[in-house]
Amino acid sequence: MTVDLQWCAAYLRSCNARCWILQGRQLHQLLLKAGFFGSIFATNCLLQMYTRCGSGLSDVYLLFEEMPHRNCFSWNTLIDACINSGDSASSLQLFHRMPRKNEYSWNAIITGLVRLGDLENAWRLFEEMPMKDAIALNSVLHGLFRSGKAQVAFSVYKRLNSALDGYSSLCLDAFVLATAMSACAEYRALHLGKQIHNQIVINQVELDAVLGSALVDMYGKCDDLNNACKVLDVMTNPDEFSLSALITGFVRCGRHVEARRIFDSRFDPGTALWNSMITGYASYGHLEEALNLFERMMRKGVNPDSSTLATILNSCASLGALTNVVQMHASVLKFGILDDIIVGSALLDSYSKAGDWDNACKIFGDFKVHDTVLLNLMIKVYSNHGRIAEARQVFDQIQGKSVITWNSMIVGYNQNGFATEALELFTEMHSLDIGIDEAPWNSMLMGFASNGMGAEVIRLFEAMKNAGVPPNEVTFIAVLSACCHCGLVEEGLRWFHCMKDEFDLLVDVSAYNSLMAAFCRGGELDEAHKRFQEMRTLQRLEPNAGSYAVFIRAYCEAKDLNSAMRVIEHMKMHDQTPNVFTYNAIIKLLCEKKKADEAYQLLDEMIERGAKPDTWSYNAILALHCKIQEVNKALRLLSRMDRDSCLPDRHTYNMLLKMLIGIGRFDRVIEVWESMEKRGFFPSASSYAVMVHGLCRKKGKIEEACRYFEMMVDEGIPPYPSTCEVLRRELQRLGMGRRIEVLVDKMKRSTSCSIQELSNAMDASQIVEGHT
Repeated sequence: MTVDLQWCAAYLRSCNARCWILQGRQLHQLLLKAGFFGSIFATNCLLQMYTRCGSGLSDVYLLFEEMPHRNCFSWNTLIDACINSGDSASSLQLFHRMPRKNEYSWNAIITGLVRLGDLENAWRLFEEMPMKDAIALNSVLHGLFRSGKAQVAFSVYKRLNSALDGYSSLCLDAFVLATAMSACAEYRALHLGKQIHNQIVINQVELDAVLGSALVDMYGKCDDLNNACKVLDVMTNPDEFSLSALITGFVRCGRHVEARRIFDSRFDPGTALWNSMITGYASYGHLEEALNLFERMMRKGVNPDSSTLATILNSCASLGALTNVVQMHASVLKFGILDDIIVGSALLDSYSKAGDWDNACKIFGDFKVHDTVLLNLMIKVYSNHGRIAEARQVFDQIQGKSVITWNSMIVGYNQNGFATEALELFTEMHSLDIGIDEAPWNSMLMGFASNGMGAEVIRLFEAMKNAGVPPNEVTFIAVLSACCHCGLVEEGLRWFHCMKDEFDLLVDVSAYNSLMAAFCRGGELDEAHKRFQEMRTLQRLEPNAGSYAVFIRAYCEAKDLNSAMRVIEHMKMHDQTPNVFTYNAIIKLLCEKKKADEAYQLLDEMIERGAKPDTWSYNAILALHCKIQEVNKALRLLSRMDRDSCLPDRHTYNMLLKMLIGIGRFDRVIEVWESMEKRGFFPSASSYAVMVHGLCRKKGKIEEACRYFEMMVDEGIPPYPSTCEVLRRELQRLGMGRRIEVLVDKMKRSTSCSIQELSNAMDASQIVEGHT
């Protein structure tokens, strides 16, 4: 049988995956029988086939050792195979065994070793290389810069660039120049970057897209925007990466108008250019502009990538705008990027910061892959949602926990009032000796302080000093906050002086705020005012919004509305904006004094001044409307919450439902109940309790009460024992024993063990006489 060697060679070259190994072996046998094994061409094709099909180095070595003749191609093929398998030692041994090396041999071993991180041997071989070329040099420079050895790389470049070594022509290669220029940009080496640019001009090196973009990027990152623009002007057809680099440079210098002018000059910008402008706006706090530009991008039909969506989601998270987050969620699903861990994490974070904990938890449940960053974020989300058990489950599943992971769980326990559990976890962490810095100590101190455990704070602070962990400013803020919460004025004053006298730490505005809060809590407002003046005049510290908030909260607790409003006016004069908690304190006081109009004015002012109202802001006003039974105003306020992108919570709905049932507006009750699901809110046991308790008190509404009770059981929500008792007593009073039996039977058949156990509370036959 005649065998066509050229056909066999072509077929062997097409075998480039593991699935082709069987056909490759068959061809190997065919070539052996045909007597072609003595052909170096045939054996090289076989050798290449075995390396490409990934059959393992054993087959490749076996064939290589059996080859009667070898050339540079044979050796280079085996060296490439060793490098691709990560075996740098074997590739070096083979290289040294080679009887004759060509240019490809040197480049293959040097670039391969760089890729495997063996820079020492790569550099040694580069020095031994008889005829150095740009490929090897570029690879070595890349490796040095990537491994953080920038100064070594710059020294290599400068030495080879000098005429003394005779290799200056290598440094004029476009790829080598682009690599060096990118490093100058990364390390802000403007002086060297200019020298390289001069060489490009003097030697008339062609400014292609890669090199031009690297030059623009270097000047942009080094804030030399005039030269960046000059480079762009001489480029024949600047690509998007060059324009993106210049836009980023202008944005970083705060010159957004010029950045936008460059962006708008492009007739049909691609995704990279849109991303540069959107990221520029978002990174420097111009979040509304970023969102508007994204909407324009969508209208233009330009598809966003994961970078675009992650940037916009982070902007939504900063704004806390739920409507925008929901819209972005739809975009993420539309473009199929939810599986991207960065986009998914940003979406989860956005929902959590917008207060929609349920959707944040649902997003987490949809992830197929969880990295440590995402799991740490989820501990925070569950903790903020009050679901501390789920937070602990996530914590327990993380392997190789970092200090950040431990700290996240400790903070979660503390903010939910589980100070004992936080201390147990902190003690366990301490026993593992994982290199605890001041962060977990500060978290514990802050946790004890926020839970009013002043004595524990002082004891833990002493333990921290004994453990040799130096306290910082945050540590003392925690100690001072504890003194504030517990009214330990003298103790707080002692630690305040200790902070600067004993530890030589900077006494900043936050420290003064904590001290003033301690004085206010102790009823010493005059002393707090003295400290306020001392901070401004003696220490030359400008009070911040928190400084004024200390006095506003004190006046609100004393029900002194006029004084609280005076402080608000002082804040306006000094261009300070109260935070949402400060505004809420005044709104609550206004509502307690039945000043609804003034409360609404303050709500409008919050929005105008960028202090986004939260649910409690609206609930305080709603409580007043419900108290004096102003139905229309209460419902209008609920609609306003929708317009202001504020999600109602269970307190919102429970207040409304209780009022509407109380005055017999059952039509409105149904409207409000049905609107819950549309807003993404699902009623809990407390909302069902409001319905059942309220309807039981209304004549002729017992069947409706039973219906809502059954809905709760069907949803698997365990009712409160008191709800079972109220409904059972009313049914007994009305002589509806059969209805009780139906409800008991439904509860016993529930898949929830808790509901099954509660069936006894509903079953009249199980109630001991005298306790009904």
